[in-house]
Amino acid sequence: MQRRFGQLDDVWPAGLGRRLGAMIYDAFLVAAIWILVASLHLLFLRQVLGIPAERIGIDPAQVASLRLLLLASGFAFFAFFWVRGGTTLGMQAWRLRVQTRDGHSISLLQSLVRYLVAGVSLAVFGLGYLWVLFDAERRSWGDIASGTRVVVLPKPAK
Repeated sequence: MQRRFGQLDDVWPAGLGRRLGAMIYDAFLVAAIWILVASLHLLFLRQVLGIPAERIGIDPAQVASLRLLLLASGFAFFAFFWVRGGTTLGMQAWRLRVQTRDGHSISLLQSLVRYLVAGVSLAVFGLGYLWVLFDAERRSWGDIASGTRVVVLPKPAK
């Protein structure tokens, strides 16, 4: 169930700098998750399936299963935070939140669209994120495709 966020009048569209800052923070977290996933994958291949060390990474099924696990774990990280509260840990540090255009938390489907379009945006040399500089509402391709927006939250009152 989508929840309605507060402070909707106090937020404004996020610029490229804040988005990149949050992306760098989150990249370190995702890298740590990927190291754990790759280690567990290797442990499974070696200990459960009994594949010798010199045969690891040769079979296309091994490579495909690892890539699928890495993609799925990356999506799980972002979807968990985006659907639950609208912010990943990196976004919290930069006071960002992803939300629907009317101020609700996003759905799992919107998370999937954002995640997939983010990959495309990066694959074309970051053009999908640079789009923020040209869009009147400061939307990236992921925002446009998923019907979401990233906003800057006000500083908490002291």
